[in-house]
Amino acid sequence: MSQASDHDALMERIRADLLDGYDEELEMEIEDRSVDGALADVDPGEGARAERASYFRNLFRLQRELVRLQDWIAHTKQKVIILFEGRDAAGKGGAIKRITQRLNPRVCRVVALPAPNDRERTQWYFQRYVPHLPAGGEMVLFDRSWYNRAGVERVMGFCSEDEVEEFFRSVPEFERMLVRSGIRLIKYWFSITDEEQEMRFLGRLHDPLKQWKLSPMDLESRRRWEEYTKAKEVMLERTHIAEAPWWVVQAVDKKRARLNCIQHLLDQFDYRDVERPSIALPLRERHPDYSRRPVPAEMFVPERY
Repeated sequence: MSQASDHDALMERIRADLLDGYDEELEMEIEDRSVDGALADVDPGEGARAERASYFRNLFRLQRELVRLQDWIAHTKQKVIILFEGRDAAGKGGAIKRITQRLNPRVCRVVALPAPNDRERTQWYFQRYVPHLPAGGEMVLFDRSWYNRAGVERVMGFCSEDEVEEFFRSVPEFERMLVRSGIRLIKYWFSITDEEQEMRFLGRLHDPLKQWKLSPMDLESRRRWEEYTKAKEVMLERTHIAEAPWWVVQAVDKKRARLNCIQHLLDQFDYRDVERPSIALPLRERHPDYSRRPVPAEMFVPERY
């Protein structure tokens, strides 16, 4: 294959990746009954349109099940933690968005902690994660977690090898303690290839709406691909325990990864419908002495669209 054709193929993959990012707006607006019509104006051909329509239908079906799961978790006072780990641009954030998109943030919340500050660096390593653990009736999704120590901190030299070794000794007991306390802990690793990460990084470079996602740390992680691979392999080997096993999500295809992850998550629970009392909208009270005060024109936002 010529260099020109290689370049054309890469640019087509980048274009498709950018288009996938804009699908989120469609996901928030369209329903199963109108998916074909809504997609008709944005897809380049019949085959692609049918594939995207199938993705949307399956996503909406799974999201309805997530609502049922949420109601069951809240009703039965379950405590659930879901960890999302993987390389930069592996699709963790996209999967988390699709899981939480239609859920109640009082039941399902996302935790994405920044780098530890000077005080936190002197604490017990797990201490800053503990305040975010779920109470009864809550599901917490960690967008990266305490496994930072086994990944980015180790590869980038932010901790010593002695600290890494202590982490590997401690984390199985820490997670077993969580499980014994009644917390359900589910751990996902999103797996992509070297070539796929390169393509997604290039896509971010070409998309002004996503350039903020490329930090200097991301670029350095790209250079250190092999070091991250070795660190990941050790992490999975030493922290894959019966009480909280790792689940690897094949994530080269973003859409399939999201659907497979959500379906697998649902399959981990024997949830049931929660009976709800019937609700009737009450009649609005009307009083003859009530009048609505006019709003000054200068207070309105200009209607430019």
